[in-house]
Amino acid sequence: MSDATTPKTREVISHNQTETFDLGEDLGRELSGGEIILLNGPLGAGKTMLVKGIASALGIDQEDVTSPSFTLVNPHPGRLLLYHIDLYRLDEGASAAHAVDLDEILTDENAVVIIEWAERLGRYPLPEDVWRISLSGDGDEPRRIAFSTGDAH
Repeated sequence: MSDATTPKTREVISHNQTETFDLGEDLGRELSGGEIILLNGPLGAGKTMLVKGIASALGIDQEDVTSPSFTLVNPHPGRLLLYHIDLYRLDEGASAAHAVDLDEILTDENAVVIIEWAERLGRYPLPEDVWRISLSGDGDEPRRIAFSTGDAH
């Protein structure tokens, strides 16, 4: 998934939290800074567990990574700075982006930006080379995790 110029899609099935975490670690090892990762999926689908895995690969203690539903943005220093953003409690549209200072955060080319509930951004303009990750399933059922990079939607 490291060549963001060519659209790529893939899908994996995660049977438990450990597999979701491990998948996040695999993704995190590929990051070099400047990546924007948009996460979508219902409550309980494993978005934060995936972020914990990514954080672990960046040298960030996974115990420090929690869903920033109330704080909106949690910065985590590691091999790269990780901005973990959660838009769940915000209205859809540009106001959600402005509420978390997204314009400024996106200028940090040495950071990784992960946005949970990214669909709340509405038509907010983002670079074409974002990573889009959609998780489906919750409870004890396997999760279907679909990835697209580049300008694939």
